[in-house]
Amino acid sequence: MALDDHIRILSGVKLFAGFTREQLRLLAFGAEAMRLQSGKKLYREEDDADSAYIVTRGRIGLFREHDGQRMEVGTADPGSVLGEMALIADARRLTSAEATTDAEVLRINRSMFRRILEEYPETAEALRNQIIDDLQALIRRIEQVSERL
Repeated sequence: MALDDHIRILSGVKLFAGFTREQLRLLAFGAEAMRLQSGKKLYREEDDADSAYIVTRGRIGLFREHDGQRMEVGTADPGSVLGEMALIADARRLTSAEATTDAEVLRINRSMFRRILEEYPETAEALRNQIIDDLQALIRRIEQVSERL
């Protein structure tokens, strides 16, 4: 895929909604394009997480393993972001991820992402506000569900 294709894909990702075209270009330029054959693991549960992945083609299955049993958690289709919290905080992977079809992803590493936020503090502030809004919406959904339990 060409740089312009990566920019177009990144522009459709909610996490990067406040980024300018130039910031998206920097992000795309620093991203690593990866191809995965069906059945290839992208990462394992409990791995250190230092990057996020944007699915650009194919499908990635998410699962957890417990007592030798594999429990499917969900799937990620093109445009999905995996592990976005790794861009802003030290974390471990909560699930394993494996290509369920031939797939392509863009790997965005934390240091590149942080460099952009440091150079563009207004973007960092917009991202901070977006994260706060998302967390507040999540809390509201949890509160609604907890009433039924």
